Amino acid sequence: MLGDPRVTRITGDDTAACYRRTDDADAEQRPGEHRTGPVREAYCWSNLTSGNGARALWLILLPFMVANLAHWMRPAAPPGHRAQRLYDLLVRLLALTLTVLLAAAACEVALDLTAWQCAGTPACAAGKSWMGFLNPAGGGWWSAPGRRLVLASVLPLAVIGFLWWLSHRTWSAYESASPPPRRPGSSRDTPAHERTALGLDGFWYGRRLVARLRAAHTAAGVLTVAAALLVASLRADRRTGATALTAAGQALTALVVLLAAATLTVVWRTARSEAARDEESDRATVRALPYAALAALALTAGYAAWARPAAASRGPLPGVAAFGGIAVLQGALVLALAVTAWFLQRAARDDARTALRGLGGPAVALLACGVAGVLSGGVAQRFADWIDGPATPGQDHAPIPGPPVLLSWQASVLPALLVVVAAVAVLAGIRVLAVRRQVAKDIPGLYDPRERPDVLRTGRIAGTIARAGLTDAAPVLVAAIAAVTLVLGAGAVAGAWLTDRAPGRATEGAPPFVHAAAETAESLGSWLMGAGVILLLTMGRRAYRDHSARRTIGILWDVGTFWPRAAHPFAPPCYAERAVPDLTWRMATWTERYDGRLVLSGHSQGSVLAAAAVWQLDLVTRSRVALLTYGSPLERLYGRWFPAFFGPPALTGLHREMDDWRNLWRFTDPIGGPIRLTCDDGRAIDEGPLRDPLTFGRTLLSPLPAQILGHGDYQADPVFGRVRAELIARLGPGAPGRCVNGPADQGSSGRSSA
Repeated sequence: MLGDPRVTRITGDDTAACYRRTDDADAEQRPGEHRTGPVREAYCWSNLTSGNGARALWLILLPFMVANLAHWMRPAAPPGHRAQRLYDLLVRLLALTLTVLLAAAACEVALDLTAWQCAGTPACAAGKSWMGFLNPAGGGWWSAPGRRLVLASVLPLAVIGFLWWLSHRTWSAYESASPPPRRPGSSRDTPAHERTALGLDGFWYGRRLVARLRAAHTAAGVLTVAAALLVASLRADRRTGATALTAAGQALTALVVLLAAATLTVVWRTARSEAARDEESDRATVRALPYAALAALALTAGYAAWARPAAASRGPLPGVAAFGGIAVLQGALVLALAVTAWFLQRAARDDARTALRGLGGPAVALLACGVAGVLSGGVAQRFADWIDGPATPGQDHAPIPGPPVLLSWQASVLPALLVVVAAVAVLAGIRVLAVRRQVAKDIPGLYDPRERPDVLRTGRIAGTIARAGLTDAAPVLVAAIAAVTLVLGAGAVAGAWLTDRAPGRATEGAPPFVHAAAETAESLGSWLMGAGVILLLTMGRRAYRDHSARRTIGILWDVGTFWPRAAHPFAPPCYAERAVPDLTWRMATWTERYDGRLVLSGHSQGSVLAAAAVWQLDLVTRSRVALLTYGSPLERLYGRWFPAFFGPPALTGLHREMDDWRNLWRFTDPIGGPIRLTCDDGRAIDEGPLRDPLTFGRTLLSPLPAQILGHGDYQADPVFGRVRAELIARLGPGAPGRCVNGPADQGSSGRSSA
């Protein structure tokens, strides 16, 4: 970034820090030597996203991260619109169902398949020495069904405890950085519709909110385990007529329901407070609710472990129908979210380029539920295949009933979903060919006419431009997958409830073709579910061992974890809650101490961090800052998918309150694009499209073919140096020195000039 192997850390730590060339480390003390040029300083934040190999395991938290993104995708309705609170509440409730689904999936594997079905079936338990003490034939203390369930509940409890620990560990590392104090008397003259919540004092300070949500989700997971134990034991007591035990079970049921209501209340009332830092003390709630849930689980475990000589485990574990209830609830919440988003979009001021006409949030929320269903169902299906040997779970010849019927139906619709995805991919390929043919005839005219035309070179450049344009067609893919997922998911729930059999058995009396298709879809879908889980685990393992793969995952995580954890506390942590205050503190303190001027430059995701940091500055400091972005997704991605925070009015207000802003972009860039704004004096913010490659063929100055740069190496273009020089000249002589950011490292994640 700095073009020199000798660098010195100016401020920061091993996680994120500002660096300068060693020769420039004390530039402020030697102003006379730096008046002819800028002093470059680089902010490196890569360790926030891809520094530790263990962070690749965050891939298993993908559904939580996607649900959190849905929170920030609400349409850009006017501030104070009544539907905004409802939208946020629906997303938080949907996120809570994902935690319950995770806990239920862990209970399915540990309690139902292992402790209830396999351990209670001699044919399944035979040959499994690790299960011998659970086998009823042995007559051991743990062989009673209730005690087997209590012992197996340690696994889902450990999963929930691990997520709680991970969220708590990242809490202090990411969400404890507070923004600098505002200058007294610095008022905001920006029109109300041009303001964005990213400029509020409390936007990047979500410690307390995450703590409250973490307590609620932990309690929900623990109560799910308690409910699984309670339902099986209470049904056995009612069947045998044990009056005292039934009364105890009913009392515990009332306690679990009461704590579940308290959990819902916490989630209901935990809305973000962005206007000011959320420093409210609520240790009683944060600590009492999880401990109360653990106490209820302990009482339930004692109740389930009580001696019941006549108890036996037959068939699936009672209560597995809850999977269908969770699926129906998630579908209802997504539909309610879509209606709410539609009302918000109607009230939005500018919806010309908003993705999916404001329905991006509901579509993404539905995908989060779909991914969670695939992961939970895949684990259950693969585990059942392993535990019952060569048999097929759920079939007549299998020793155990296997996973719930709904999971088999959900697996069966996966092949149909993949067919839709393949069809969209084919249409995208046709679009690439059409665009390539259309733009190929215009490419030679962009270069020196003395260069000889080259058909292969022209086709390569045109193909790069056509493939880069697929980014703008992403809403079509998301909409198609979301619509098909909703329809197929509803069909799976209906099929499971109406037949109470797996698709293969449910179609035994149907025509042979239908029966064969159902069996094929069931088997193939079960394999695909398991393959999805294995793929994620393999990617995580490879990223742990391979630094380049870890960096690739880090780049993907740059986008997904930019936003604070407003909906799900178990989502991967928000690195911007550390990076944005870092940048803001550095700019505010440097300009105040030296009365200097800054050119803040950022590439790709670094440009988003740069814009967020500028929004956090007071107006006095902001007037001393010019912004240079390149390869920036500010409008192309964030403006379209997050219109309430990065829409055209917000970007217009950002430019209005700072000294100047210039943006470089290329047609060949699949991520960055134009900002599409015009300055008050009529001059466009965008510089571009830049020519890429810089030369068409072989010339005296470039005897070898120039590389097509795409998203990288913007500083290689002469326009970069010219625009940066213009911004420095526009700022004018400041004081002891001026500071300009060096070009970002284009090939890696987490490096942003600052």
